[in-house]
Amino acid sequence: MRDAETEIASHYTNDGLLARLDAELRDDGVDPAHPTIDALAPYDQFHGRGLEATEELAAALGPRAGDHVLDIGSGIGGPARLMAARYGCRVTGIDLTPEFCAVARDLTARLGLEDRVSFENGSALAMPFADAGFDAAYSMNVAMNIADKAGFYGEIFRVLRPGARLILSEIARGSGPEVDYPTPWANSARTSFLATPDETRAGLVAAGFENVRIDDKRAQSAAYGARSRALVEQGGKPLHRAIYIVHGALAGTLIANSARGIQEGRTLPIEVVCRRPG
Repeated sequence: MRDAETEIASHYTNDGLLARLDAELRDDGVDPAHPTIDALAPYDQFHGRGLEATEELAAALGPRAGDHVLDIGSGIGGPARLMAARYGCRVTGIDLTPEFCAVARDLTARLGLEDRVSFENGSALAMPFADAGFDAAYSMNVAMNIADKAGFYGEIFRVLRPGARLILSEIARGSGPEVDYPTPWANSARTSFLATPDETRAGLVAAGFENVRIDDKRAQSAAYGARSRALVEQGGKPLHRAIYIVHGALAGTLIANSARGIQEGRTLPIEVVCRRPG
């Protein structure tokens, strides 16, 4: 693993992730050995707006039963499991962080979804998959850690079948000064590689993708944050708890820095929809 990739994987590694998740489930009154997708959702959707964003992306991707879908940067597997269970498709995830992949496999086995969901530990810049092997692909809050955007888009294009749809849920570069670090995706600017929406569009087009549409998700992000804060003020747990079990005591600082970046327009939550020409 290259030096930058080692540092990125280290940012997301905090030994004991599965034990912390099991403890949270027990606190919620859930048997960790027999969880449901809904019970896991606050913890295994490790990206902005959590389950809400995953459900929106899945509906837009529209996988069919029997499709083989690629999850790039699959984390601990929440989106992959939800998509397979809800749509009857097969999902293969790839992630740079070994601990994420190990936990993803464990949770998938607990839900009895091993026949439809699998995970590979590896780089999105050199995926161990054949050309044109997937019917659709998505990635959620991953490109921020990838400097080589051309290589990233080109590798996705390679593994998609003609006509396949791609959806990227990302944090884009806005205007003004650099975001305050640390953030949920990076300890410093050394492993943070934000692109503007225009740069993202140009990169995808250059890789061969067509019908590129970019949607601004700032309003949805603000509304989600308000709902989560209201829940906590009423004595409940936040809607999105994955960051706490992954990053521990640092989570509050990461959330505050990320929220401030969006509020000040330094970063932009976006969703990108495009397709490989058929």
